[in-house]
Amino acid sequence: MNLLRALATVSGMTLISRILGFVRDLVIARAFGAGLATDAFFVAFKLPNLLRRLFAEGAFSQAFVPILAEYKNRRGADETRLLVDHVAAALATALFIVTLIGVLAAPLIIYVTAPGFAATPGKFDLTVSLLRVTFPYIFFISLTALAGGILNTYSRFSVPAVTPTLLNLSFIAFALWGAPYFDPPVMALAWAVFVGGVAQLALQIPFLARIGLLPRFRLNLGDQGVWRILRQMGPAVFGVSISQVSLVINVIFASFLVTGSVSWLYYADRLMEFPMGLLGVALGTILLPSLARHHAERSARAYSELLDWGLRLTFLLAAPAAVALALLAVPLVTTLFHYGAFGAEDVYSTRRAVIAYSVGLIGLVMVKVLAPGFYARQDIKTPVKIALLTLGLTQIMNFAFILPFKHAGLALAIGLGACINAALLLRGLRRRDIYLPQPGWPAFLLKLAVAVYAMAAVLWIATGTDASWLVMGGAARAVQLTWVVLLGTTTYFAALWILGFQIADFSKRAAE
Repeated sequence: MNLLRALATVSGMTLISRILGFVRDLVIARAFGAGLATDAFFVAFKLPNLLRRLFAEGAFSQAFVPILAEYKNRRGADETRLLVDHVAAALATALFIVTLIGVLAAPLIIYVTAPGFAATPGKFDLTVSLLRVTFPYIFFISLTALAGGILNTYSRFSVPAVTPTLLNLSFIAFALWGAPYFDPPVMALAWAVFVGGVAQLALQIPFLARIGLLPRFRLNLGDQGVWRILRQMGPAVFGVSISQVSLVINVIFASFLVTGSVSWLYYADRLMEFPMGLLGVALGTILLPSLARHHAERSARAYSELLDWGLRLTFLLAAPAAVALALLAVPLVTTLFHYGAFGAEDVYSTRRAVIAYSVGLIGLVMVKVLAPGFYARQDIKTPVKIALLTLGLTQIMNFAFILPFKHAGLALAIGLGACINAALLLRGLRRRDIYLPQPGWPAFLLKLAVAVYAMAAVLWIATGTDASWLVMGGAARAVQLTWVVLLGTTTYFAALWILGFQIADFSKRAAE
């Protein structure tokens, strides 16, 4: 399989999901605005969503996929099937216990994750009620991540990539048609999370059956493979998902700021996640199975070349995305969210957070490429040390930035922390001779800078003033934004073509 084609497939499916995600947020913003109810829901959804990211895009995948690939390549179908059954049974049992504890301990969880809410009893009680409905999402989505890891290892990338659309469709349906049947109406969003989790797990089942790996409940806690995965999962939480841990800590900081701060950060995070999903998550998804196979085959050169390919694509796609995100912050926020209760102050406050997040976009995507370079080799200690150091530095930056920049300072700390994390991961791979850069990097970066500069100049001229976007109608904003994005995209890729870049230069075969 051509990895560039696989990346296009996963990114395309992710694009559909992200578009539906923006429709979801538009519907939520129009119906609920940015206030007490949305602050309560976003906090209640934050922890389940965090654990979704840890499992679906982080710790579980990084621990499970390399070991599954090893079994597949070295031990045969029977032992691979047994591993899948034992892991599924152990994971389901642990998740059931965690879910039960989470539902019962919801008040304590809110005290810890959003202590500022305790000063407003109604806000605190509402958040607790919402969390008790959303918490079981952890059970369903973690098993979905198990299924996705199996399918990705067998190069069935499209099914796990399209699965998140079901959660977005659930949100849209409940927000548009379900809210009047709930008291308070925001409770509809919590039930949308629950139903979306069930639907995502159900979608995977027929595809697992098709490849003969639909898990059976066979609990065996003495299985060596299960314990190898468990030993790697704990440290991997820090190594891969440090930015998500920082997001939860940011909610604690933001809960002490003015009402709306949590929501502004949420909407900015949603915009930042668009390129993150298309680039970072997609690259990490397709790289990890091939890296694991190269390691199993002891092919160090192919391993290094694959990392180099991933890094070049990161710079090629993330650099213009970061610049465009900053320059188009107001057009994006107004087009997607400036309706109903979402006013001009919400637009400008969200814009500040978007610009702050854009500073670290390249770092966030690089972490998704570099971390698999360690985990495919089942090296846990190095990323853990780096992640712990990064987490500490991020919190120092939180304290330094929150007073002058308010909620935007929290976003800036996450972005800079991700850049530090990526730099240290790259340094670790270089020092161990795991990654040796291929020739041509200086010329590549110089040409890239010229193309990004050309795109930025065009976007700056075409965007116009921030005030003009506030007075446009919704349809006019959508048309104008589409035209500006197409103009910027055409300018960037035309500049790359003039400078000698060709699609064939980035073609890469997956490890078989």
